[in-house]
Amino acid sequence: MVHSVEVLFDPDTDAAVHRIWDGLSAAGIRSQSANRSPSNRPHVTLTVAEDMAGGVDDALRPLLGMLPMDGLIGAPMLFGARTLVLVRLLVPSVPLLEFHREVDRLCRPHIVGAPLPHTAPGQWTPHVTLARRVPPDQLPAAMAVRGLGADLRCRIVGLRHWDGNNRVEYPIS
Repeated sequence: MVHSVEVLFDPDTDAAVHRIWDGLSAAGIRSQSANRSPSNRPHVTLTVAEDMAGGVDDALRPLLGMLPMDGLIGAPMLFGARTLVLVRLLVPSVPLLEFHREVDRLCRPHIVGAPLPHTAPGQWTPHVTLARRVPPDQLPAAMAVRGLGADLRCRIVGLRHWDGNNRVEYPIS
């Protein structure tokens, strides 16, 4: 499994993304709303690695001074080939990119090996996942979901470390 560091949204942004998840489900598309885990919530992954030492949480705590941060959830995008991951871009503002660069710098000493390459500064595509394993023939229905394509002002308010090995969420506060 993996460990990740993620940013979290304020309640209004969280609710807006949940409405899109629910709209996708209502359209017959298996969205993130199908995941009933209490830790499943809209987020943006900043870095991912096979393992992270526990000290990473303390190392990241000073970054809380950079939050809250306003942002814009923009265009829908697709990752993958045969089965697709439907996401929304978190528009990469200068403050967001600086925050990401700092997360990467502070996490590296606590990462066993290296972070996954697609999360490195200059390679990272900030996004909010809406649905995984979407068959291409469901894309027209997905794109018709209300709110899917409209820009969404957001507020980033939190930071967490996700331990995928043990399925444990560590809020950084």
